[in-house]
Amino acid sequence: MSAPMPAALLLPDVPCWLDGRWLPLNEARVSVLDRGFLFGDGVYEVIPVYGGRLFRFDEHMARLAHSLQAARIPDPQGPEGWLALLRELVARVAAHSGSADQLAYLQVTRGVAPRAHPMPPGLTPTVFLMSQPHTPPGPAQRREGVACVTARDFRWERGDIKSTSLLGGVMARQIAVDRGAAETILLRDSGHGMTVTEGSSSNVWAVLDGALIGVPPSTHTLAGIRIELLRELCEEEGIACHLRPIAEAELTIADEILISSAGRELLPVTRLDGEPVGHGALRGKPGPVYARLHAAYERAKVEQSI
Repeated sequence: MSAPMPAALLLPDVPCWLDGRWLPLNEARVSVLDRGFLFGDGVYEVIPVYGGRLFRFDEHMARLAHSLQAARIPDPQGPEGWLALLRELVARVAAHSGSADQLAYLQVTRGVAPRAHPMPPGLTPTVFLMSQPHTPPGPAQRREGVACVTARDFRWERGDIKSTSLLGGVMARQIAVDRGAAETILLRDSGHGMTVTEGSSSNVWAVLDGALIGVPPSTHTLAGIRIELLRELCEEEGIACHLRPIAEAELTIADEILISSAGRELLPVTRLDGEPVGHGALRGKPGPVYARLHAAYERAKVEQSI
């Protein structure tokens, strides 16, 4: 008799969407010949949901379209189709879980085909959507900040594609876990020294002389939805904001370091590689730029969700 599955591994029966039908998540199955399973040959999006409404939906759809086009996978829905499906998903999960704040996940793989490396033409993409209740970072993390570590960016050269091939990201995050940190900030040799690319699953920001500095989009980095959002919030708040390379050395002298992502929203980094971030009385504590941007972010969650 086989041992029972650990409770932590039991899949919930929340509703999900798979290839044209709604079913409980613990009943969803895909073929072992799906190219997403065999090759990680697919793309995905994660969309925050606040009060039952999708946050910055148009920006997520633009990024999804870019990823699909770059991977040469046809879009099986289009923005209107995705919006209808996602709204129904959010409503079904809210009815099941009672949570109107969620993280909605959608994934498109190239489809099912015999295992071979070339992209087979004419496949029907596999489409999967699920959502889960979302609890943003709590007061302690916002008050105390989080610790991060740095590591060389060993991932592939097309970080602009939000691909399901996430082994590099998984390995990078585990570096942080092994060192008791929340995130790994990745560094790449730019030809002019080591510069920041991004976190294992986040964008990275530095505050220098009162200005917010972010890494500009490139094929090495994902166009994080919060990049344009934070630029907008900085304009509203009268905070200077520049997109340019961030040198590794600048992390050690930054007034503040921030990370941003769908799930973490915006968080202050107060320790980096074991050393406090910042200067003077605010050394090792969240700074004033973070405080202002966090308050503006909270307003945007209400104003920019549909």
